[in-house]
Amino acid sequence: MHSGRQTSVKYYVGIDVGSASVRAALVDEFGTVVAHAEQPIQIWEPQPDHYEQSSADIWAACCAVTKKVVCGVDASQIRGVGFDATCSLVVVDKQFQPLAVNSQGQNNRNVIMWMDHRAVSQVDRINATQHRVLSYVGGVMSVEMQPPKLLWIKENLQESCWEKAGYFFDLPDFLSWKATGVTARSLCTLVCKWTYTSDGGWDDSFWKIIGLEDLVKDKYEKIGNHVLSPGESVGKGLTPEAAKELGLPKGIAVAASLIDAHAGGLGVIGADVRGHNLPCENQPITSRVALICGTSSCHMGVSETPIFVPGVWGPYFSAMVPGLWLNEGGQSATGKLIEHVVQGHVAFPELQSKAAASAQSIYTYLNSHLDLIKKSLPVGFLTVDLHVWPDFHGNRSPLTDLTLKGMVVGLTLSRGLDELALIYLATIQAIALGTRHILEAMEAAGHHINTLFLCGGLSKNPLFVQMHADITGKPVVLSKEVESVLVGAAILGACASGDFASIQEAMAEMGKIGRVVRPNREHKRFYDKKYEVFLKLVEHQREYRSIMKSS
Repeated sequence: MHSGRQTSVKYYVGIDVGSASVRAALVDEFGTVVAHAEQPIQIWEPQPDHYEQSSADIWAACCAVTKKVVCGVDASQIRGVGFDATCSLVVVDKQFQPLAVNSQGQNNRNVIMWMDHRAVSQVDRINATQHRVLSYVGGVMSVEMQPPKLLWIKENLQESCWEKAGYFFDLPDFLSWKATGVTARSLCTLVCKWTYTSDGGWDDSFWKIIGLEDLVKDKYEKIGNHVLSPGESVGKGLTPEAAKELGLPKGIAVAASLIDAHAGGLGVIGADVRGHNLPCENQPITSRVALICGTSSCHMGVSETPIFVPGVWGPYFSAMVPGLWLNEGGQSATGKLIEHVVQGHVAFPELQSKAAASAQSIYTYLNSHLDLIKKSLPVGFLTVDLHVWPDFHGNRSPLTDLTLKGMVVGLTLSRGLDELALIYLATIQAIALGTRHILEAMEAAGHHINTLFLCGGLSKNPLFVQMHADITGKPVVLSKEVESVLVGAAILGACASGDFASIQEAMAEMGKIGRVVRPNREHKRFYDKKYEVFLKLVEHQREYRSIMKSS
């Protein structure tokens, strides 16, 4: 839906490709989302830990949602387009046609998703090299990055894919290519997921030592030898073909893209906080962490000088905010974990029917149900005997251990809605305790963090937000616009258009604070004890693994 507009207002289109859907927003120069649309995209899971998508399906969804949000708008007022996307790997041949990333030869499935863990043995071998580039990814490369996936393709699909491949794109870069016909890559994607460094570029010795020397021979044409900073204008803007497909004027500015989490960080971390009595007021932006929480979660902190944090990705120069170094912590499954725990419970059908009968979402209903059963206790205290370790999909930060598994301590034979509500609460607390674990690692390495800025789907859940405030002991800032990732993408388009002098200027103007959630200091002792138990859980898991190995 569109709100009323003045003819003089400038608009920017932000397009966000998430794991399961594509969204677009029309955002004005003041950071207000005036129209938005969403369309699902397909995911294939041909076998465990293999997740694939189709670049054609994704682009078609981009076009459909963009046409919806610009419908009825004076084209002359739309000044620029920005893309963000998951850091999935797109493979096309020399004619830019899709190539199968699977043994079934299904060419339409030419995207290995970010959360695909097929390349475990490859990443283990890469990490065993202890190459110097690994110091920029927390010392240990993640299976979710691109080098292990490229190595997997070479070793498993050499004839059908590797030898025929013309280009390997990070998904955000594929989108800017589709829009402009220019194969330039974003500094954000290459630095964060491909081992490119902002000062030295590609390191030939790394690619040779891991067995991908073929990429060096063609001067990195397949993975990118023309690099732009996020927000820089790409080529000559929208091509006539892309403009027609998107429903936009040809030639309007297209920005070098961002990874989706980084776009969320851009949309919130630079907001003007004056008048909210926050500890980060009159402090540099380095006192803030942006937490982008959806299917997975990312923790974005910036610094003026490089800070190396064990188990946390980075430091990446200018990967999100130009001129600042970025560290990125993360949890591989958060929204997905909550969904898994809730939907897998025996009482889920009862929850569904009761939530539908009360015209509420299942999570709103669960939050209300917790309020009913808490009696005189604070809600969070209901889990005094129930504890969760949340790494059902391995640990990304700060332990960088893919082999870790989820744990639940304190189960009973009860199977009702009360028990479902409690395990839901304990899971949310576990995710927040994981955030505390990441923040403590960042602070121990030299970051000084006093305020969290949350965005993404989970930031709409008040219980999730309050638990993060209480468990970390830091105030949580929610943006005025819930769709901060889309605002971040639009900020890119605004910069590419030339309407703002810098990313920082656009962030301050277009990022707006909505609500502040403060920690309840009276609950600190309880959550300190929960955190102590939380750390014991992983100790015990490693201990029993050691016992089993010794047998």
